[in-house]
Amino acid sequence: MKIQTSLAAARVALREHSDKSDAEFLRRYFKSGPGQYGEGDRFIGVRVPATRRVARRFRALSLPEALVLLRSAIHEERLLALIILTEKYRGGTPSEQAGIYREYLNHTRFINNWDLVDISAERIVGAYLRERPRRPLYRLARSGLLWERRIAVMSTFHFIRNGEFAETLKLAGMLLEDPEDLIHKAAGWMLREVGKRDREVEESFLREHYRRMPRTMLRYAIEKFPEDLRRRYLRGTI
Repeated sequence: MKIQTSLAAARVALREHSDKSDAEFLRRYFKSGPGQYGEGDRFIGVRVPATRRVARRFRALSLPEALVLLRSAIHEERLLALIILTEKYRGGTPSEQAGIYREYLNHTRFINNWDLVDISAERIVGAYLRERPRRPLYRLARSGLLWERRIAVMSTFHFIRNGEFAETLKLAGMLLEDPEDLIHKAAGWMLREVGKRDREVEESFLREHYRRMPRTMLRYAIEKFPEDLRRRYLRGTI
């Protein structure tokens, strides 16, 4: 495979995989209609596997070029940029990783749908903060921007994979009153991932909070529990 470094060529390559019917499906799937969380987003109809193939060809794009893609009005171009950035971070020097992390946080307004957050937050923010103070996560969790709050939660997946659960539990507790269902889903998902590794840690959190947890968060958190235990949590009889 020839590795290419032209921003213009990357855009052309992405459009070679576009499909009008897929674009319409993606507009609906990512809720880009008036009043929806992805309002106004634009799609050209490229599926994720094809975007990943393009990213492999253009993984040598410079950081400034990748950031141009990240500022695009086209959803798939932003996704392409984030896949490239996660790969650049993984293979980067400490200095390069720090630069990618800083630019990621400087561009959160463009990381503006759940797929964009979920494909990148743990691999950049979580990875960078693993051996550093976690204060930036709490700033993000207090943000008025939905996507920054989701970045905070999803970044902790990196810690969970490494057996660290404290930040996930603290952030889930902070976000119990969050008004957004997408935050409830993310927090519940991360609690479920904690439970896969240590059920008692998750249940200790749930026993303290489950009666006031948003229903979506609770359902996601207990999805893998035995059916009788799930029902007891849902009925409030633990």
